[in-house]
Amino acid sequence: MWCVAWSGRPSVAERAALIIGPDGMARCGWADGSDDYRAYHDSEWGVPVRGERALYERITLEAFQSGLAWITILRKRPAFRAAFADFDAEVVASYGPDDVERLMQDAGIVRNRRKIDAAITNAQAVLRLRESGGLDEFVWSHAPAAHQRPGTLAEVPAQTPESVALAKALKKAGFAHVGPTTMYAAMQACGLVDDHFVGCFRGTS
Repeated sequence: MWCVAWSGRPSVAERAALIIGPDGMARCGWADGSDDYRAYHDSEWGVPVRGERALYERITLEAFQSGLAWITILRKRPAFRAAFADFDAEVVASYGPDDVERLMQDAGIVRNRRKIDAAITNAQAVLRLRESGGLDEFVWSHAPAAHQRPGTLAEVPAQTPESVALAKALKKAGFAHVGPTTMYAAMQACGLVDDHFVGCFRGTS
């Protein structure tokens, strides 16, 4: 993540805030790490994500990324989608011990029992949220009213008051592996904040 909060991007502490790619476009420096990072930066990162399934997927992947390079999650994403029923919360919520053992044998994903258990726990919490507006409304209600794009590495926070509040609210709702730093990474990835550096062609604000 960005140092910690930038969702597993390459070691940006040693990178420039912006890089100019072969196409002449200015991008966030972390996007220079590989073609996978560049494609993710250009097409997904920071684009608003709406809908229960899409948000459940991002929250799950951010939790699995904790302690790992984001490139690992990107490259395993198709396997994660297959393993977790394309992140259909109703299906995942019904997973039992046999499913956990199956997932622990799946070399295509990150085989961490606590994170697998959290994905199932969180699917069950997602279903409960349907009674009070759903995951989409719940997550987006924590988007900041205003946000200033960073101009330097030092301006990128590891967490914010909004991510602390979101993490606290999710935990109260029964979610696991949703700390404030992980949730800020999710907020960046899902477009609740625009943390493309000033000058990056993908910035929207």
